[in-house]
Amino acid sequence: MRIGSKLKNHLKNSSLNDSGKIFICVCLIICITINFLKVNSFGKDLDLKSKSAVLIDGNTGRILYGKNENEKMPMASTTKIMTCIVALESGKMNQIIKVSSKAASMPKVKMYAKKGEQYYLKDLLYAMMLESFNDAAMIVAEGIGGSQEEFAKMMNKKAKEIGAKNTNFVTPNGLDADNHYSTAYDMALIGAYATKNKQFNEITNTKSYSFADVSAKRSITANNKDMFLAMDNEAIGIKTGFTGKAGYCFVGAVKSNGRHFVSCVLACGWPPNKSYKWKDTTTLMNYGKREYNEKKIIASGTKFQIEIPNGTKKKINVGVSEGYTTLISEDDNVKSETNFNYKLPIKKWDVVGNIIITINGKKTKKIMLYAFENVEKYDYRFVLKKIIKKFFLFYL
Repeated sequence: MRIGSKLKNHLKNSSLNDSGKIFICVCLIICITINFLKVNSFGKDLDLKSKSAVLIDGNTGRILYGKNENEKMPMASTTKIMTCIVALESGKMNQIIKVSSKAASMPKVKMYAKKGEQYYLKDLLYAMMLESFNDAAMIVAEGIGGSQEEFAKMMNKKAKEIGAKNTNFVTPNGLDADNHYSTAYDMALIGAYATKNKQFNEITNTKSYSFADVSAKRSITANNKDMFLAMDNEAIGIKTGFTGKAGYCFVGAVKSNGRHFVSCVLACGWPPNKSYKWKDTTTLMNYGKREYNEKKIIASGTKFQIEIPNGTKKKINVGVSEGYTTLISEDDNVKSETNFNYKLPIKKWDVVGNIIITINGKKTKKIMLYAFENVEKYDYRFVLKKIIKKFFLFYL
């Protein structure tokens, strides 16, 4: 109460115009709802073996820890995450796909599909994601896209939609190819997107899956190679990878007490250091669980009043239609900046400004401010309309 009284007197006696006073008041209102914390140094050394690694908030995409996270690198079979999600969104699980000679010629790891055999899309996705069969991925690509090249276009289009700006897909299985690359951050974004798909999670959390070709002449069993599922009881997947060029790779995800962590490690050792990717992933996830908790920065529906100079109403209610919740550590420095930009008249649900949320000096969210009511401009036109209206009412 003391602070409010002092602020009121200060603003009353200040030389600021009305817009300046409004700006200060709104900034204080927003900032009071935020805990200001110490500056973060997410680049602290976790002693990772990976050449490139990242941990992100799976709900917002914000980087919680990074090591060369934007460096373009080959990503091996983690590519199949995108292959799977594109197939799930573009195909039907009961779709029948015939094996081409190209798909049958894919190198190991493979399920040894033969040219002319037919398989259901559902079975191919399990084979591709659990056992990482390269031929299964090519069969899916040709069945959904018509060709490897057309399917790659679908993959790249989806990558852009997700926000993976430094990624280019050439193959559906992640085999080394010119111009086939991504970054740890982009693959984590793709992983975060994929793990919000129920069917995707059902596939990647399956321990073992058996199926047959459509004619039931061949039976195949695919066993899940994701050992992280057994290492962390909160793990929800998602995909391993290895090629001679890419080294060991892994995109992992954990859901813990409402928190959604997604990690990616690229070039995490070469044979015989197969376990490095599990150690690095565990280190990243433990860091996230230990350091970060969910924090509501601003609630959906938050509203407050602002003064409208030259308006027919002195004040109107404005607010946000969406909230913002993210993972915050005790070292994070959270700030907000409120900006107004409007012209009279204002109609209900007109955008009148925005709130910029920054964490550790980096812009992380832009939230639009909406008018919750109408207000007209108080000028000669408004006065004239009022006079005319009263005149006609008087003589009716």
